[in-house]
Amino acid sequence: MHFVRNVNYLKNYKLRLTFENNLIKTVDLKNHLDGEIFEPLKDLKYFQKVKINPDIDTIVWPNEADFSPDFLFEIGQ
Repeated sequence: MHFVRNVNYLKNYKLRLTFENNLIKTVDLKNHLDGEIFEPLKDLKYFQKVKINPDIDTIVWPNEADFSPDFLFEIGQ
């Protein structure tokens, strides 16, 4: 299982994530914002409010939307 340790907003729906093994990957979440919980994230100003929740070791937004760190690791480049 992977853990996200740091997040930086890049542009559009792209984030730079640092994982527990210090591997840095860029993820583009544009095509992964399906469903009611992710609807607010389509607003780029809201999307930029991303932060790390250390309790669940992944990225989250104010509405408690989150992505599995393993999913993020797999789609990251």
